[in-house]
Amino acid sequence: MAVIPETGAHAPVPAQPLTAPNASGSLVFGLAFAQFGVMAALLTPVMVTLALRVAQIVPEADRGTALGQVLSLGAVLAMIANPVIGGLSDRTVSRFGRRRPWLLGGIVVALAGLAVIALGDSVATLMLGWALAQIGGNASLTAVTASIPDLVPDRQRARVSGVVGMMMSLSVIAGSGLADAFSSHLALAFLVPGLLGLAGVITLCAVMKDRPATPGSFAPYSLAEFGRSFWVSPRRHPDFAWNFAGRFLVFVGISCVTSYQAYFLMDRLGYDGDEVASKMFVGTLFMTVAVVAGSVLGGQLSDRSGRRKPYVLGSSLVIAVGLALIATAHSFPVFVTALVVFGFGEGLYLSVDVALAAAVLPDPEHTAKDMGVLNIGNALPQSLVPIVAPGLLAIGGGSGNYGALFLFGGVACVLGALAVQLIRTVK
Repeated sequence: MAVIPETGAHAPVPAQPLTAPNASGSLVFGLAFAQFGVMAALLTPVMVTLALRVAQIVPEADRGTALGQVLSLGAVLAMIANPVIGGLSDRTVSRFGRRRPWLLGGIVVALAGLAVIALGDSVATLMLGWALAQIGGNASLTAVTASIPDLVPDRQRARVSGVVGMMMSLSVIAGSGLADAFSSHLALAFLVPGLLGLAGVITLCAVMKDRPATPGSFAPYSLAEFGRSFWVSPRRHPDFAWNFAGRFLVFVGISCVTSYQAYFLMDRLGYDGDEVASKMFVGTLFMTVAVVAGSVLGGQLSDRSGRRKPYVLGSSLVIAVGLALIATAHSFPVFVTALVVFGFGEGLYLSVDVALAAAVLPDPEHTAKDMGVLNIGNALPQSLVPIVAPGLLAIGGGSGNYGALFLFGGVACVLGALAVQLIRTVK
């Protein structure tokens, strides 16, 4: 893929925008399908299959630490990949456009990483495979996310954001179903979701409009530019900073569920490894219905009213209530009920998340880079939660204080809701 070379030009030369008066149905489908497939490839391991793969390789006493090592490395690399690849995507002058090469290249690398996990027989091999999967998958996700402000007009962004956002939960239920279907052939439970990601990305590439970056519109790419890939000045762009803080804190709460519900089912509710995939499928099915309901409702109401912040506030508080209910659950029916509340709040949040983010971006020519910086707020909790979780789980002695873990996530969501209310330029 071609990236703008060092030209010596420093003054931006804006390209013609691609945003049409209305986003077509085929574009919305392509964005949703690509998000669905790539998220299935990445979240199925986080939710189910990586925990089961680790359990196949290491003794029971070491599985929590080993899983934390694998997830943490992948999350750190995802955090780095988002803004760096976003910045390179903004600069790409390929005749195929500036998003397509990263969409396709990313999912191919992710699929290779999933194959390494499927065939590996050590924690080190799993870490290598998950690193490749996270770098590649996040390259694709960065391009998908940047395509929304690129191609979708503001008055449709909450609805499209809601449709794309609900794909995360739909991908989880699909991945849980595949994990259950291939529980006796775990390698396929990694590879089939990866192939879904490839199909989704190919579909989006076929229906989207894309343009290469305009030569001369960016300063030369240097070590300083690499450093700036991770930075948007909070002094110059305070609303961007508050949105980043809010997103980070809400995803801390979400990551408590995505990373540890498999072990919650094992340790607190007493299910063995063979039962976890099927129980998670049932729980995720109910949660997904709630996510879809929240996404559709939130997107419609937010676009209709032109307001974003009240829906972020309400959704974050609902997620916090769901986490509090999970913290007190001691039976599977109560756990599922809690997931429904959690899922409805998550759907509301995802319906306005990208729309709010697009409204506070500093520069439309740096869409992917700046969205990549915001996406650190998604990726960093995936790394930090597994680091913090063992200490929370050990409160009171032992290693199973899931109440402390999920209440910690609930408090983070409340703080995230309050941070977003400090944004001034968005209602």
